[in-house]
Amino acid sequence: MTESPATPAPHKVTLYRNGSVYTAADPFATAMLVDGDTVAWVGSEQAATSIADASMEVIDLHGALLAPGFVDSHVHLTETGIALDSLQLGGVRSARELLDAVAGFSSSTSGTGGTVLGHGWDETLWADPALPTRDELERAAGGRQVYLSRVDVHSALVSSALAAAAGLPAAGSSGPDGSGTDADSQVKRAAHTAARAAARQLPAAALRGYQRRALAEAAANGYVALAEMAAPHIGSIEDLQLAAAWNTGPDAVPEILPYWGELAGSAEHAQSILAGLGVPVLGLAGDLNMDGSIGSRTAALREDYSDAAGERGSLYLTSAEAAAHLAACSLLGIQAGFHVIGDAGLDAALDALDQAAAEVGEQKVRAAGHRLEHVEVADAESIRRLANYSVTVSAQPGFDAAWGAADGLYQQRLGSRRGGMNPFASFYAAGVPICFGSDSPVTPLRPWSSVRACLQHNNPDERISARAAFLGHTRAGWRAARYRNPMAGQLVPGAPASFAVWEVEELMVQVADGRVQSWSTDPRARTPLLPALDTGSEPACLQTVRDGRELFASGSLRG
Repeated sequence: MTESPATPAPHKVTLYRNGSVYTAADPFATAMLVDGDTVAWVGSEQAATSIADASMEVIDLHGALLAPGFVDSHVHLTETGIALDSLQLGGVRSARELLDAVAGFSSSTSGTGGTVLGHGWDETLWADPALPTRDELERAAGGRQVYLSRVDVHSALVSSALAAAAGLPAAGSSGPDGSGTDADSQVKRAAHTAARAAARQLPAAALRGYQRRALAEAAANGYVALAEMAAPHIGSIEDLQLAAAWNTGPDAVPEILPYWGELAGSAEHAQSILAGLGVPVLGLAGDLNMDGSIGSRTAALREDYSDAAGERGSLYLTSAEAAAHLAACSLLGIQAGFHVIGDAGLDAALDALDQAAAEVGEQKVRAAGHRLEHVEVADAESIRRLANYSVTVSAQPGFDAAWGAADGLYQQRLGSRRGGMNPFASFYAAGVPICFGSDSPVTPLRPWSSVRACLQHNNPDERISARAAFLGHTRAGWRAARYRNPMAGQLVPGAPASFAVWEVEELMVQVADGRVQSWSTDPRARTPLLPALDTGSEPACLQTVRDGRELFASGSLRG
C-alpha cells in the first residue's frame, strides 16, 4: 500500500549546539545539524563552531537534552481528545462525589446540550465501591444523556436516557454474550460498545477537533508518532480516516501509525476489509479483543478473580477465529494482532499462533511481524512461546505504576498473582521484542513517567534500565510498526530529523539493578546520558520536531 507524503518542510538548515545529544554516533556529542528533514551531522562543540554560518538558524540549547522523539505504540486519538476536554473523574472517591461532579458539569455546560461525557472513575479507590444507578445519573445531569468511561475504558456508567438511545436491555439484565452489569448503570462488552456508539454520534468536525486536541497534547510532550489503535467497537471507519488524514494534511503534527482491529476469516476477507477502509493501515491489529480488562473483570483468567469468586472474565474470540485471522494476515504479509491481558486470553492467542503456523507455516507467521497489545499476565512458558513466533509485545508501563502497588488494583483483583504482572525484564531476557505506549486515555501522554515506571516496576525482578526503557519508547516503536525507514528513532547522519528537546535537571546513566551503582555521570561508560528520573520533577519539553517540521516549541527555547 502506498502513502502520500505529508506536506514537506520548507528547506532550512538548523544547528543545535551547547547541549547534550542522545546519539549512538557519539556519546559525547553536544551539537547536531539538521538539513531539511534529515540529520546531517552530530558532534562536538568545537566542530559546531567551525560549521556555524549566517545561512543557518543556530539554536543554543543552554545545556538541554536533544533526543529521539517518543513513539507511543498504543493510543486512541478521539478518545484521548474527549477525555482531555470532558469531565475528569480520576479524583472522585465515592458515588456521591461522582454524582456531584456530573451535576456541576451539567450546570456549567447547560447551554451546550448533548451528552455529558466523562472519563477516569475507578471504584477500587473508593471506600464504598457501590456505583450510582442509571436514574441517579439522569437526575444529576438534569435529564441529559450521560456516558462516563471507567479508567480502563472497558466499561462505563450510563444514564437511563443513554441506555434507551443505545437500545440496551432493562437495568440489571444480561445480554446473550454475558455482558451483564455490576450495577444497573455499569455496562460491559456488547452493551458498552452500543453505549459508546450512542454517545459518539458526533459530526466529522467534532471528531477532528478532539483528534487535534490529542495531537497537540502529544506534541507538547515530545511525541513524534502515535500508533492509532482503531477498531469497529471503538469508533467508525470515518474516525479512522480522519486520523490517517493527518499524515497527508498541512498541519505539523505527530505521525499517525494507523491500525484497524477487525477480524478476518480468510486472506480474501482481509483484503476486502483493507479495501473498504479507504485509507492505508499497517495491519489488522491493535484492539481486536481476545479479552477485556483487569479493572472491569473482563480479562480472561485461568483462575478466579480474587475479589469475585466464580468470575474469570471471558474470551471475546475463540482460538479458531484468532487462528484464521493470523493465517489470513500471514498469507498477505501484514501484521495481525490482538488486545490480550489475562493469562487465559494469552493462552488462546498462543494456541491460535500454533494453529496458524500449522496452516501456513511458521516462517510466514514470523515474517508478518504480528503484535499483541498489553500482555499483562504471562508466565515463563507463555513468554517462551511468544519468542518462538517473534511476536512483538506492545506494553504500557503506566499500568504497573498506576495499579501494581501492594494495595493497588492488581492486588485486589489478582492477589498473589500481582507479582507476575507486566514482566518487562522477562520479555527482554527471552528475546521477545517489546515496545511501549500509554493506551491513552487510560494512562496519560507522559513519556518520561512511563520510562520511570520501567525503572521502578513494583516487582524489582521485572525492572529494566533507563536506556532499555527509552529505546522501547522510541526506536522500538518504529520497528514494531515495521516502519518504512529503518533509521527512524535514532539521531545519526542520514536519519529522519525527528526529535525533542528537553530541559533537564541532571543527566545520568541509570540501571535497574540495585546491587550495582545506579547513577553515573562518568563519560568513560560511553553510554548516552538520560535525564535523572528521581528528582521529583519531569523533564520539560522545549521543542518537538518531526522530519524537520516543528510540532511544538516553548517560548523559552529561542529566548
